[in-house]
Amino acid sequence: MCAKFYKPKPIATSKIKLTPELRELIEKLAENTHEVWSAKRMRDGWTYGPKRDDARKKHPDLVAYDKLTEGEKSYDREVVTQVVKVALALGYKISK
Repeated sequence: MCAKFYKPKPIATSKIKLTPELRELIEKLAENTHEVWSAKRMRDGWTYGPKRDDARKKHPDLVAYDKLTEGEKSYDREVVTQVVKVALALGYKISK
């Protein structure tokens, strides 16, 4: 199928409400997502650099999650939030 005909159809999650407990879980999951991403990059030979440089395998986000700017954290949070909301929209329950 040609890309110009592709129309994304994400599962509707706009009506899913998140409790404070789920928001806390999302933050932990976002932090872990960053840790997994960082570990993979480092295994692949990447190191910290103030500017991204693919040729030299340098990346400014190879720092602890709490050192990221809120803008940088927002990507991980948004991905994780959508995963949690989709699970709930599909009828799954999340409990501690």
